[in-house]
Formats: sequence, structure tokens, C-alpha cells
Amino acid sequence: MTTKKSGRLYIIGAGFAGQTLANEIKSKGIFGEVVAFLDDDPEKIGRHLEGIPVLGPIRDVAKLLRMNPADEAIIAIPGASREYLKELYGILKKAGFEKIRILPGISQIIEGDAHLIQTRSIDPQDLLGRTPVAINLRESLAYLRGKRVLVTGAGGSIGSELCRQLLSGGASRLYLFGHGENSIYQIDRELRLLQEGGVGEKASLVPVIGDLKDAEYMDYILGKLKADVIFHTAAYKHVPMMEENPVAAIENNLFGTENLIRSARKNGVKRFVHITTDKAVEPVSVYGASKYLCERLVLEEAVNAESAAGAWAEKAPGANLKSDNAEKAPSTDLKFMVVRFGNVLGSRGSIVPLFQKQIERGGPVTVTHPDMRRWFMTIPEACSLVLKAGGVGENGKLYLLDMGESVRIRDMAEQMIRFYGFEPEEDIKIEYVGLRPGERLDEQLWGEDEIPRETPYSRILRVDRRSPPVTDIRALSEKLKPICYYDPQKKRMYRNTELLRELLAESIPSLFAAVYSGAVPERVHG
Repeated sequence: MTTKKSGRLYIIGAGFAGQTLANEIKSKGIFGEVVAFLDDDPEKIGRHLEGIPVLGPIRDVAKLLRMNPADEAIIAIPGASREYLKELYGILKKAGFEKIRILPGISQIIEGDAHLIQTRSIDPQDLLGRTPVAINLRESLAYLRGKRVLVTGAGGSIGSELCRQLLSGGASRLYLFGHGENSIYQIDRELRLLQEGGVGEKASLVPVIGDLKDAEYMDYILGKLKADVIFHTAAYKHVPMMEENPVAAIENNLFGTENLIRSARKNGVKRFVHITTDKAVEPVSVYGASKYLCERLVLEEAVNAESAAGAWAEKAPGANLKSDNAEKAPSTDLKFMVVRFGNVLGSRGSIVPLFQKQIERGGPVTVTHPDMRRWFMTIPEACSLVLKAGGVGENGKLYLLDMGESVRIRDMAEQMIRFYGFEPEEDIKIEYVGLRPGERLDEQLWGEDEIPRETPYSRILRVDRRSPPVTDIRALSEKLKPICYYDPQKKRMYRNTELLRELLAESIPSLFAAVYSGAVPERVHG
């Protein structure tokens, strides 16, 4: 977010985004003075754009600049690669710029919606990982125009970024659903400020505080909201924490999702996009198991609905599902799909914010194992692809985001230490603390029974199965219910974590192997 400035501003990049920012700064007259564009394009260098000189090449000119404490650089090159951003950052730091901001959200900027309010201080996430794919966001979100869209977990890292991008989709209403009052307040306030700053379209924003675990409430609230589309991101996600609180993981993730599905079908929702994780692939943790079960629950719901509709049609040959008697037929209007991806940079509970805090304290930076690897996609790119998949995806299909090459956590720690101007081991120590309960060295994006297939859409894969899954979701759900919800007839089962693990392990072979190899904490509680 922006604040009033009195210093001189240098805009890095004299393209459309940079010129748009310069015009906005000039028109408002409260953020400082743009004294120059810096650019490497020889056709622009030496010209004046809106009365502002274009200087370059950037590396040469930056050496000649004389900074004062209030001077600031704003990088306005939305299509820049990660490698080029790293180079620019190094040049600007050497030139003496202490304040460096960047325009994030390549999707929105490509659409021509560059606004000063979107700029923020550059941080390690902007320089780590691969260059994001460019997605025409407005085109991708055309299926949401005029619709009422609900995002569960709207205050979380994925949910909040979905909401930011959904501002450009032309939705009539955007429901910000979450359990945490403060996080929903924060994203609601941020979105309103973005709208005031000219970002996106004027969707009505509606914050909704609620709990997915409350089945009656979910029926009530979805009946009131009349949502057309649901993006379901809400979940307990912290692996070691959920190993210590396994009942809470199943209660919130599995049964919360079950409540949401039931309420969505009952209240006329047309599209249900469930967000899942690579930890659901042959899971070895309770969190992973809960997300695996959610995947199966959502996909089987689509299959069961189609089967029920087919069976009804056979019993009533010649019947028209769109006729006046359509209420007698099972609804096939609600389309379900699942989108799976791996780690994202900067999500809550991820290593990037943790490493930042550790570096700011002077270290050490804690890494679980020198060979641990993870995929890392930026949150904006992941959310752009989720929104794209939500529009092009087919009912009952599982989609996978192409995460590229996995990254060694140790390498990422070293890059972050250098970003802050230190040298690994010399200035900031790296300490190896060992794998925590429920963790593994490498994650998988698909299992042995799954086949990833190309789609016409960049970095979106469809996952097919070689054979039907062995887990009977409905039967397992019934067994787990008295553990999560008190039943006077089965009170010894309530919050029984040992029984919970046994039931999960009986149905999920990979978890069985993990549980009985001792890869879980000895003492757990619900």
C-alpha cells in the first residue's frame, strides 16, 4: 500500500505500466515527483514521456545517480524474468536506493491496470523461483462475470490472493468467507482500498464470518448468499501442528468440506473448485490424509451425481431434465473439480516468512534437512492458474499445476540470506534441525496410480487414474464421525486420536506405513 511521499521517484521501465504510474503520481500530486524513467530500450533512451526524461541503460545511469534518503525506485516491468529482477535489484542497491518498490501481479498489469496502490516493497519472493506464466486474467475470468462468487478461507494466503485477482473478473458479489475475524477484516479492508485506487471492477464485497464445521449454519448462509461459484481454499494446513491435533484436521478439513458440498448442492451453486495439495499424494501425515480424503470426496460427489441422474433417466425414459418435472430428477447443474499444487512462496506457515524473521534476528536459519526439496510457485501465479482451471475444467476432473523443478530448501535459505546483504555461514548460520512429524524429504505431485496429461492450457495438467481408488470415503466418514462429533452411544470414541489414526491407516496404505514406522509423535491430543 502507498503512503505520502515527498522525495524523488525513479520509475524503472518506461513502458505502458511505468507511464501509467507516472501519470497517476503526477495527477494526484501527493506521492512525490517522478524525476526520470530508467530503461534499457535504446529507442526510448533520450526521449521525454509526458515531460519526464528516459535515461539509460539502467546499469550505466544508476552509477551516476546521487541518492538522498527520500529517493525511491519503483520497478514497473511486469513481464520481467526472475533473473532480470535479481539483476535490477542488485544494480539499484549498489546505486544507493534503500527504498525499492515493485508492481506485483503480472496478470492484472498485463491487462493495463497498473496502479500505484498495487506497488509494495520488494522482498525475496519476487526474486526466488521461476518466472510466472503470463495469463490474460480478464479473459480467464469471463465465466464469472455477473456471478456471485464465494471464497472460503478468504483471509488466508491463497484465498486472499484469489480475492485480489477476482476484483478483475466482473463478479457481481464477492463473498469473503472465513473463521478468523481479523484476517477477514484485513482482506476486506485491502480489497476496498484497491477498488478505491482504481483496481479491478466494482464487485460488491461481503465479509462473512462462519465455521465450515457447523452444518446447519452452512445450509443457512449458502441459502442466503445464493452463490454461483465456490472456491474452497479453507483448511488447517500446518503439517506438524496437525500431527499434534489430528482430530481437528479431520473435523475441519474433511467434515467441513462435506458440509460445504452438501450445502452447495442444496442451495443452487453451479461450480465448486476445491484447492488441494501435493501432500495429499500417497499421504504420510494426517493433514495429507485429510486432503486426500477431500479430493476423493469432491470427485466422487461429481461421479455420484452423474450416476444418479443417469439412473433416474433410465427409470423415466423420454423425460426432459429441463421440464416442469425437473425437480424430481437429481441435479446435474453443479460441476465439481479439484486443483492440486505444491508449495507456494510466502504462504502462511511456509519457510519464506520464517526465514525472514530468523535473518532479521541475526540467525540461525533453521532447515530441516540439507537434501529436503520442495516446489515453489508464487502465490499470484498459482491463483491465476486456479482461476483459469476453474473456468476451463470439466466436471469430476482433477487438475494439477505444473510446478516446474523442485528447489532445495538449503539453496533457498542461502539466496534469502544474500538478499538481505549477508553471507551464509559467515554472517548468518544455517542450522539443520531434522524432519518433523509428518514431513518427508521430497513431495510428489501425482501418485503411482495417477497419470498427468497435457491440456491446451499452459502449466495446467489433467490427472487421470489407472484404477479406481480403494478408499471407501462414505464408509470411512461414518466411522470417523463419532471421533469428531460427540455421540452418547459411542462416547469412548470421542476425540480418540489412537483410533483415528488406526482407521485412517486401515484405508490409506501410505499412511499405514508411516504410522507403523514410528513417523508420528508419541503423544498427541485432539
